[in-house]
Amino acid sequence: MERGLTGRYHVSTVLGEQVRAFIPHPLPADPPLQWTGKRRKLLEAATLALGRLDSIALLLPDPHLFLYAYVRREAVLSSQIEGTQSSLAQLMLFELEQAPGVPFDDVVEVSNYVAALEHGLSRLKEGFPLSNRLIREMHAVLLRQGRGSEKSPGEFRGSQNWIGGTRPGNAHFVPPPPEYVQACMGNLEHFLHDQESPYPALIKAALAHVQFETIHPFLDGNGRIGRLLIAFILHHERVLSEPLLYLSLYFKQHRQEYYRMLNQVRTVGDWEAWVDFFLEGVEKTAANAVDTARRLVALFQSDELAIQDMGRRSSTALRVFRVFCERPLLGVKQACERTGLSFPAVSKAVDELTRAGILREITGQRRNRIFAYERYLAILSEGTEI
Repeated sequence: MERGLTGRYHVSTVLGEQVRAFIPHPLPADPPLQWTGKRRKLLEAATLALGRLDSIALLLPDPHLFLYAYVRREAVLSSQIEGTQSSLAQLMLFELEQAPGVPFDDVVEVSNYVAALEHGLSRLKEGFPLSNRLIREMHAVLLRQGRGSEKSPGEFRGSQNWIGGTRPGNAHFVPPPPEYVQACMGNLEHFLHDQESPYPALIKAALAHVQFETIHPFLDGNGRIGRLLIAFILHHERVLSEPLLYLSLYFKQHRQEYYRMLNQVRTVGDWEAWVDFFLEGVEKTAANAVDTARRLVALFQSDELAIQDMGRRSSTALRVFRVFCERPLLGVKQACERTGLSFPAVSKAVDELTRAGILREITGQRRNRIFAYERYLAILSEGTEI
């Protein structure tokens, strides 16, 4: 449905030239979304897929194990959309503080994303509301070091930004002037907490993501925070017990269509086309996450059976193997700390697991060796290849 422009233009002079900045109308869409049979089916399919994703705890021996790995996969993907070149393995190496040759700025950027997500999640678990204050806190963590650290971390912008082009005057899109950002974000926060909203959480997340990207309230990091916002809305609304839905891979795979849809909402008011695109992405992404979890469980079970066939050596090898299920990249020292076993015992078990083809040493060094559970990493890294 084409409603026309979903905001108004504010014309001002920036850097000596006229600029048309777009100020969005408050949510929800007006007139309300149209509900066709197809759209209802998309919502139903996406909701069922999220239900299966939320029940992943029944499938996994430790759902937090999956959350640890999946969050890092999302961090890599979301940061790649912004142009970083860090891989999942490089991020995990960086977290071990043993990452020679890793592009420092890129991997710090990805590590900050993980920290921002974990900060937001811990705040919600404390009972803190999903609010502009929390969004600013997460942004402060996201830009705390590395690239963007000079761009007002944790603060809504006080100057004009733009998307595409070399300056506001030739930009593809110019968000609201800085003096309108606080009010626009206040309206968005009100929408998120509107108890009388006729829309389910999934639709609220779809609408809120577009609105956030349109406001672009920060000087840097808007895309990453905007994608995190989707997961946090669904978690806050208790659709997901853990924030396990991340659409970065879907947006990365359909980048041109994603940006076209955002622009179509702004210029002609076609919220329905965006919602359809969003719901299809949710259904595919949730199904992919469940499939990934199942494949990991099958891998762990298969390798455990192989280890049990080692005979007397199997007990120690299994304890060491299970810490690699928690962290697929580890040194012997870290494995000792996690298992409580002696260095010689862990070293021997790691050698056994390497001979069995379960682990692989990746440094080529004789000291400070790092071992990778490669098949686990390979499953997690699908779609993150640079």
